[in-house]
Amino acid sequence: NHTTVVEFVLLGLANSRQWEIILFVFLGTAYLLILLGNISVISITLTNNFLQTPMYYFLRNFALLEITFTSTFLPSTLYSLLTERKTISLPGCFLQMLLFYCLGTCTLFYMAVMSLDRYVAICHPLHYPAIMSSRFCLQLILGCWALTFLLMFPPTIMTVQLPFCGPNVMNHFYCDASLLLQLSCTDTGFIEELMFIILILILPGTLIVTAVSYGCIIVTILFIPSSAGRRKAFSTCSAHLMVVMVFYSTCIYRYIRPAQRGGQDSDKVLSLFFSVLTQTVNPYIYSLRNSQVKQALKEKI
Repeated sequence: NHTTVVEFVLLGLANSRQWEIILFVFLGTAYLLILLGNISVISITLTNNFLQTPMYYFLRNFALLEITFTSTFLPSTLYSLLTERKTISLPGCFLQMLLFYCLGTCTLFYMAVMSLDRYVAICHPLHYPAIMSSRFCLQLILGCWALTFLLMFPPTIMTVQLPFCGPNVMNHFYCDASLLLQLSCTDTGFIEELMFIILILILPGTLIVTAVSYGCIIVTILFIPSSAGRRKAFSTCSAHLMVVMVFYSTCIYRYIRPAQRGGQDSDKVLSLFFSVLTQTVNPYIYSLRNSQVKQALKEKI
């Protein structure tokens, strides 16, 4: 009842028209690659009988999640760059924030689950079919979504219910929760502390699971007798780890800090890294470099 703001102004990524055009081309190309890469992964793993294994089941769900995640903000960002329209309605901003944080959090859980799957497949290959049954894989996916909504839904709903009666300008290209808290005309200390605690649990927690899984995988790879096999395995693991390091380092630096430091230009650059750059390379790093996927793609073509 105390809210007088009807829309928010997103300053976006650039201050000049020239840079907006350059960024439109760059982000448009990235979005196209994300869509093409992930749609290819989904279609190949669905139609090829040899790719009906737990690993490809997780990759297919991960590809669908990435398409949904980037679609929450990239189309509106591209539209803003093309038309110079910087405003977003109050309900649209809240919906974008809710989807961005829920889908982004689920991405972290998915990455941890996929690392566990690879750990079981490489370190315990004989037990892999028994452990990674179709029922257990489904339970892992549903568990990711359940944990996501259990942890992220309450603080985002509390943020939506805040009154906004003052400034409505955010120095970002999507509706960021930390900036929304700064614009509210009431005390947001409890919500900030709650979100900080939740992010402390999610980011380092999933990172530990992923790092331990890949650590065990690397130790197992060292005992592979074939040098060619070791090189191939290390090549795959190093590519995965590079993406994981970029994703987690930018996320942790961006969000595990006081909300009052938000709104800087560096925040937008960090957000581009974990929300666009890693999403662009993920389908090619996790799936399309795989020999089985490449062979299936050649057959389809």
